[in-house]
Amino acid sequence: HETQIRVRYADTDKMGFCYYGNYPKFYEIARVESFRALGYPYKEMEGSGVGMPVLDMKIKYHGPATYDDLLTVKMIIPEKPRARILFQYEIRNEEGKLINTGETTLAVMNMETGRPVKMPQRMQDLLAPFFS
Repeated sequence: HETQIRVRYADTDKMGFCYYGNYPKFYEIARVESFRALGYPYKEMEGSGVGMPVLDMKIKYHGPATYDDLLTVKMIIPEKPRARILFQYEIRNEEGKLINTGETTLAVMNMETGRPVKMPQRMQDLLAPFFS
């Protein structure tokens, strides 16, 4: 799934670059929008009592983004998820130059108990065609 994000003035640091701490936020936007595009918004999933906290994150900066750049965040789920889901990200600027790559691992958790649970059947069904 691909999501576009415009770098706002508030996203930049004193040097005029997109502040490094914004990239995890861009990852989250890509995840949320990908599930919305599948027809299973995070809000609905959380309403059913299931959450997905981040367990691990890796990030690599290849080049800067600057004010008003239109970034494309490509989000990939490289393997069939179970109770954990690995997400990979590539962020490119308008010229197609790779500026950032990253990964996050999220757990599927019962929000009431805080314990790991199996991925909801609805999510399994929506993701299944991508792993057949």
